[in-house]
Amino acid sequence: MKKYHVQIILLLAVAGLTTVGVHHGWASQATQPADTASTQVHAQQMRAIRAAVCTISPTKGNSVSGVVRFHQRGEQVHVVAKFSGLEPHSQHAWHIHEFGDITDPAGQATGGHYNPEQMRHGLPDNPHRHAGDFGNLVTDAQGHAHAQITMRNISLAGTRNPIIGRGMIIHAKLDDGGQPTGNAGARIGQGVIGIASSRP
Repeated sequence: MKKYHVQIILLLAVAGLTTVGVHHGWASQATQPADTASTQVHAQQMRAIRAAVCTISPTKGNSVSGVVRFHQRGEQVHVVAKFSGLEPHSQHAWHIHEFGDITDPAGQATGGHYNPEQMRHGLPDNPHRHAGDFGNLVTDAQGHAHAQITMRNISLAGTRNPIIGRGMIIHAKLDDGGQPTGNAGARIGQGVIGIASSRP
């Protein structure tokens, strides 16, 4: 009789610990329902982003500045950019880089080219290239550059190679298409791609 009495006490003790554990949130996370509703809302909000902007500031010792605007149009992103402070009659590579971190005065905190699909480097006429490969800017006699390009291998905040929060770099030299990053030289301008306001 004592044996059964002890077993009952042990069972009650285990049941009590289980109840306390659940009450205090000790239960396995696998038993807790995921907050799928908020995740779905966040995904919908991100997909709704149709415009982004990047303000370029010079790295230490340089003078380039500019604004790059991105517009999601279906499965493509249309890019319009204006720059000043570059060398007259010159070419300069511009790329999206991995990180939106512009804390380093030389632009090194932005990491390497944005390349989520693990492609080889290439110019915009090559469909098999880094997502961040934008080719070259061409300046006029005043050192200004205007560029328009439509990219088919990125999205602002969609499922394919989203760029919101990434960095953008302007280089000292032209991108010659060589491996691994186009021999484009120093980073003379940098910025972070962010969500644009609804203002024109």
